[in-house]
Amino acid sequence: MATYKDLLVYKKAFELAMNIFEISKQFPKEETYSLTDQIRKSSRSVCANFAEAYRRRKYPSHFLSKLTDSDSENAETEVWLDFSLACKYINETEHYKLASQKQEVGRLLGDIMKNPGKYL
Repeated sequence: MATYKDLLVYKKAFELAMNIFEISKQFPKEETYSLTDQIRKSSRSVCANFAEAYRRRKYPSHFLSKLTDSDSENAETEVWLDFSLACKYINETEHYKLASQKQEVGRLLGDIMKNPGKYL
């Protein structure tokens, strides 16, 4: 039986969270309890909220609500990526790569939200 871990959106979101984890290891120590924690938390929350949504797919309104939460966390991740670039913790190439991954996750989540019936 397929699980949420088998779906492309989860795999892409997990990959993005891990890429952010690796790149954020180089952030300054003074950012440990602010930007570093925030960007790691929001990127991981995309996966966590998606897993919750998948478990609630028997109930369409709950499913869509958790998908919306996942999408919101993905949007928050973009803000932290922008701050990371503005603070010069990542370069433009890194920002572009991570932002592109974030956009792909958002597109995949959007497709599921537009066509939830395929997953219920």
